[in-house]
Amino acid sequence: MSDLVSTPASVPPQRRGTALDVSQLPSFGFSHRSLMWWGTLGIMAIEGTVFAMVIVSYFYLRTNSADVWPLGVPVPGLLWGTLNVAVLVASGIPNHFAKKASERYDLAGTRLWLTVCMAFAVAFVVIRMLEFTQLHCRWDSNAYGSVVWGLLGLHTLHLVTDLYDTAVLTTMFYTGPLESKRFVDVSENSTYWYFVVASWIPIYAVIYWAPRL
Repeated sequence: MSDLVSTPASVPPQRRGTALDVSQLPSFGFSHRSLMWWGTLGIMAIEGTVFAMVIVSYFYLRTNSADVWPLGVPVPGLLWGTLNVAVLVASGIPNHFAKKASERYDLAGTRLWLTVCMAFAVAFVVIRMLEFTQLHCRWDSNAYGSVVWGLLGLHTLHLVTDLYDTAVLTTMFYTGPLESKRFVDVSENSTYWYFVVASWIPIYAVIYWAPRL
């Protein structure tokens, strides 16, 4: 912690005359005590709703299609999508340790696990590019192609956004100096990564297994 600019205050509030002195209270906190936590929760609620709407659209199109589903193309190949499930689920382990390290203000641990998280995220993006080659359709081929590319593209956008955020945080933690509140940023970034992982499971099931049912 020696290279940090500031550390959280832990002095309880005191009364000065009739007024309550809160000047020594910390200006940030973890979990629900952080505005960042509430903002992240709101983003996940909005984006989760968008994913749900696209999935509903997928099954609406399938239910009302008179032709064999998928429309005139083979079902997507399983290899890269399934591999990405394994990579993304495994990434939850370093992500968990990064979150815990940040909440302990453990600088060395946060640096280490952020780096590991970066490696997992980069691997996932590379495999995701290979996934698109196994869809056997273009986004403008037909309604099936549009909804599948839309669903996979939306998740990829969230993934790349979090990868960028993780890269910025990793750089800040290695270059310094930094404020203690950046540990809160790491914690909330880890919370968002849980959402990226959790949202991929139903999306994977819809894209790769629903056509096989």
